[in-house]
Amino acid sequence: MNIQFHKYQGAGNDFILIDHRTSDLKNIDNTLVKKYCDRRFGIGADGLMLLLNHKDFDFEMVYYNADGNLGSMCGNGGRCIVAFAKQLGIIDSEANFLAVDGPHYAKISASGNWVDLQMINVNHIDKDGNAYVLNTGSPHYVEEVVNLKDMDVFTAGKNIRNNEIYKVQGINVNFVEDKGDHLFVRTFERGVEDETYACGTGVTAVALSMAKHLHQIGYIETAVEVLGGKINIKFDYDGERFTNIFLCGPAEKVFKGEM
Repeated sequence: MNIQFHKYQGAGNDFILIDHRTSDLKNIDNTLVKKYCDRRFGIGADGLMLLLNHKDFDFEMVYYNADGNLGSMCGNGGRCIVAFAKQLGIIDSEANFLAVDGPHYAKISASGNWVDLQMINVNHIDKDGNAYVLNTGSPHYVEEVVNLKDMDVFTAGKNIRNNEIYKVQGINVNFVEDKGDHLFVRTFERGVEDETYACGTGVTAVALSMAKHLHQIGYIETAVEVLGGKINIKFDYDGERFTNIFLCGPAEKVFKGEM
C-alpha cells in the first residue's frame, strides 16, 4: 500500500501531513507513526497529522507525536494543517477547524505560507518555584534564564520533564531569555523527547507567562525568536485572563511524496 504525504514546516517544527479524507491508511498505530517520523528510517518529522472531514467544521486535525502516541494541541502543526487545507482547496483565506483541545479559527495569507492561528483562552497560570506552569492546549513549564544560546537545553529540559512532578503526564519545558525587543525561546518537547526548532504552544505559553511576570495589561504583541525563525504572539490580558490569543508565523510546504 502506497500512502501519499506532504511535508510541512513552521519555523523549523516539521510535520508529515496526510489527507485522510481519501487515504487508504486504515490501521494507524504508534509503531507506524513512529516509523514514519524516524529521521533515519522514515520520512522524518516532529509529528504526523491527519486531515479529516467533519460535519460542523472545515476539517478536523488529528495529531500524533514523533513517539507514535496521540498528542495534545500543536500550534505550529495547526498553522501547517491550515496551509495544507488551503493547498487542497478546502479553505480560502479563513478556516474553522476542530483539534483535540476544541475549535480553532485561523487566517491565512494570500501566498498561503503565513498563518494567524487563534489559540484557546488561558484562565490561570501556576508557579513551580520561579517557573510558570500553564496549559495553552498542551502543558508547559516556563523558566527565565540568561545566556540561553549556550545552555544545554536537552539535559535541563529532560530532567525537568522526567522529575517526580511531571514524569507521568509529561510536560513541555521552555527556557526564555528576555532580549528587550523580543524573547529568545528554546523548548524541550515531550513526545519528541528532544529539543525542537520551535514549539507553537510553547512560545504562546512563554509570551503569556512573561506578560504576567512583567505585569503587562491590555493588548500585547510579543516577538519571539526560536531556533527555526521568528513567531509573533498577540493577545489581550486583563490581569487575570488571557483572551484573543493568536499564534502568528510561517507554514511552508517542503515536499510531497509516497511512502
